[in-house]
Amino acid sequence: MSGFPAPGRQGYPGGAHPGPARPGPAGAPPFGAAGHPAAPSPQAAPWPPAGASPYPGSPYGTYWPPPPPRRHGGTAVWAAVGGSSLAAFAALLVCVALVANAPSPTPGGTDTADPAPYYSRELSERPHPIEVDVAGHPVYDLAVPERVDCELPDLDPQSASSWEGFSEQIGGCLNEMWQPRLEELGLRTEAPTFHVTEENPDQGSPEEGMTLAYYEGDRLAVTVVLPNVTLMARDIPDADQEAVWAALLGHEYGHHVQQATGILDASYEMERGAASQSEELEALRRTELQAECMGGIAMSSLGDFGDAEIDRVNEWLNGGSDLPTHGSATNRQYWFDQGATLDTIEACNTYAAPDTEVR
Repeated sequence: MSGFPAPGRQGYPGGAHPGPARPGPAGAPPFGAAGHPAAPSPQAAPWPPAGASPYPGSPYGTYWPPPPPRRHGGTAVWAAVGGSSLAAFAALLVCVALVANAPSPTPGGTDTADPAPYYSRELSERPHPIEVDVAGHPVYDLAVPERVDCELPDLDPQSASSWEGFSEQIGGCLNEMWQPRLEELGLRTEAPTFHVTEENPDQGSPEEGMTLAYYEGDRLAVTVVLPNVTLMARDIPDADQEAVWAALLGHEYGHHVQQATGILDASYEMERGAASQSEELEALRRTELQAECMGGIAMSSLGDFGDAEIDRVNEWLNGGSDLPTHGSATNRQYWFDQGATLDTIEACNTYAAPDTEVR
């Protein structure tokens, strides 16, 4: 999509592809290697926009070439699990303290002792949230997911019902692929649901671009934007259709992995705490490029795609325009290839990468 991520969504922008330039819809610039809608200039929007949670209306989504999606959502699983566990533990300590330190009853059954010395203020305080280190997260120590046998159904990109069946099938394979790695970290999370919408989140946006899909962390939901994928599909050869759209869903599932591990919420805090628009954009790019790398992992681990096919998918999704929200075409292709070819999730540690690799 175009623009910057708004709280609650993360998407994949549609960007320029390596095919020939083709006129877009009425009033829109042509799509293509040289004709894809230009990415918004970082100076185009006021800083920050009036009344906005930075850059409203721009989901973390999948753009074409990936622009910004709608993004982040509910509380990260680590924070939620850790917070509730700490709260329960604190409550248990309070109960133990009350039992162990309770004064002996006075004869006659009446106790007038002051209970204050037997209570600890610290035991009743709200537990502190768990800090998530986006650059030193234990997820990076894990091997990439094992390959899964995933049979892809045929897809008619113009059909909502076809998309529903396709995304459910791919979603099941992505769950099977990623859940064992999340469980290695002791994480339990619901699988995301998959949806299709005919509502275009880009309408009314002052920025150019095209949202293909987006992830909403508060709903744990991936939504495909039907009019935009239909438009892009016209230029993709039939032989590459399923592979390109599997990679798109792999990117959005990457945002779900970020959500489950607490990285997505932490990255959103980085954006909110940025001192300037350029710093906020860099934080957003690190998040999007990591999801793109996880899309590369998905293409490798789904097991049905050869190297040449994966390279073509990388060109279709990441060739073309540089995007201030999703990075240059060169860097998008680099991170996708990192995920598709290397052996550990450390390959996707965009938060520890030099700034030249996340521009």
